[in-house]
Amino acid sequence: MIDWDVMLTPYKQAVEELKIKMKGIRDQYQLTSKHTPIEFVTGRVKPVSSILEKAKRKNIPLDQLEDEMQDLAGVRIMCQFVGDIDTVVELVKARTDFEIAEERDYIKNKKRSGYRSYHMILRYPVQTIDGEKPILIELQIRTLAMNFWATIEHSLQYKYSGEIPEEIEERLQKAAEAAYLLDEEMSKIRGEVQEAQQIISEKQETLRKNSPPR
Repeated sequence: MIDWDVMLTPYKQAVEELKIKMKGIRDQYQLTSKHTPIEFVTGRVKPVSSILEKAKRKNIPLDQLEDEMQDLAGVRIMCQFVGDIDTVVELVKARTDFEIAEERDYIKNKKRSGYRSYHMILRYPVQTIDGEKPILIELQIRTLAMNFWATIEHSLQYKYSGEIPEEIEERLQKAAEAAYLLDEEMSKIRGEVQEAQQIISEKQETLRKNSPPR
């Protein structure tokens, strides 16, 4: 019998640590006049029911879960623009507090379903009472539009147990292309968007400085 609490606690710790580190990068950008490539960060450890379902579907022995299931823990970074994804990838590659075990570019090489995202499998060292434990974490980097589409697709996969009807699948593929066209259009007016955001940020900062102390 697997003691799930014991097994998954290091993964929960790793997710929280990585979220803090990635949010720290965002906060540092926000303290400068530079555009921040990170909009927001989320993370989770896969529920036990999902672990068991995937292990059965992929024929993964339970005693090999930590070696063969790379997404027991996941952190997701959302960006405003497609170009921000490349910036975040380079920021991640420059770090020395973990190793990159694998990369999958589903933006240049989208999945048949239309899914787009940049995946990195990190080998992250967690400090435990028994010493250092390296674990695998999946890092997903995508735009807000890509994330919206992926969230809807995931819900439909769950509803239809992985067998989405052909008509809905075709609509999803069209929606994925529409989402990508939106990203491309937003990238073309990126300068205008960033200038508007900078004006708003400066006004908010001025208001904050001029506000009377409480």
